[in-house]
Amino acid sequence: MSTDRVWFITGASTGFGRHLAELVLQKGEKVVATARRPSVLDALVSQYPADRLLVLKVDVNIKQEILDAFAATKDKFGRLDVVANNAAYNVLGELESVPEEIGRALFETNFWGAVTVSREAVKFFREVNPPGVGGRLLQISSISGLVGGAGLAYYSASKHALEGLFESLAAELDPAWNIKVTLVEPASFATEGIAKTVWVPAHPAYSNPDLPATRMRNGWAKYDPSGDVKKAVEAIYNVSSLSDPPLRLVLGEVAFAYLRKKLTALTADTNKYESWSQNLQKDPRA
Repeated sequence: MSTDRVWFITGASTGFGRHLAELVLQKGEKVVATARRPSVLDALVSQYPADRLLVLKVDVNIKQEILDAFAATKDKFGRLDVVANNAAYNVLGELESVPEEIGRALFETNFWGAVTVSREAVKFFREVNPPGVGGRLLQISSISGLVGGAGLAYYSASKHALEGLFESLAAELDPAWNIKVTLVEPASFATEGIAKTVWVPAHPAYSNPDLPATRMRNGWAKYDPSGDVKKAVEAIYNVSSLSDPPLRLVLGEVAFAYLRKKLTALTADTNKYESWSQNLQKDPRA
């Protein structure tokens, strides 16, 4: 893979997307930075020349803007090496508390927006890049894509959906295309996304202060993530350079703690109830 790579980053105005864009530019590579409000990236525009940075307006809920952005990338750079799907947001509230329209809107951005970007990325890697050059598709997921949590029903569901989508996509790709897919699953990193969380009023039935979601609501303002997002994007950058990258990259000690707890519980249930699946085959004599 070229050391002068071209990156396409969604949600580049804040959070992991912004920090990743800054790091990639510092590394001397090229970036197509997309955001709903491109003016937020004016500081980067003033810092880097036009042959290194292309800023485009993209709302991932608008398919045509995504298609236009990939076309502009082709016109500007002629190739694309890494696509990083980052655009997403969080809704905090119990399943019964979140109105359906708010949950559906979250899925439009977190899931369907990523689907459209990913389809175009695969097409670009296969049909625009020279044969066999391929590319890297990175999806910023979350530990919530592997472990559900109280108060995060819709957010966690959207990330679980991405986990299934990308695992299936990785299995579908022809190895000859040389397209590598990695899900990034961070937890407890300080980004602007925490402050931009959408809150909904609690359902009256969940007023018990000892309920997990209620404790989360009451403690959210004091939440102090332990992870350094700049160190996290260094890991993301490094995984993008591996010849054989992992399908999943779990980031942060908190993420591993949640994952190990989930694996322990899953293993225990598997061992306890595996016998229930014995002798469930069709009776050949029937």
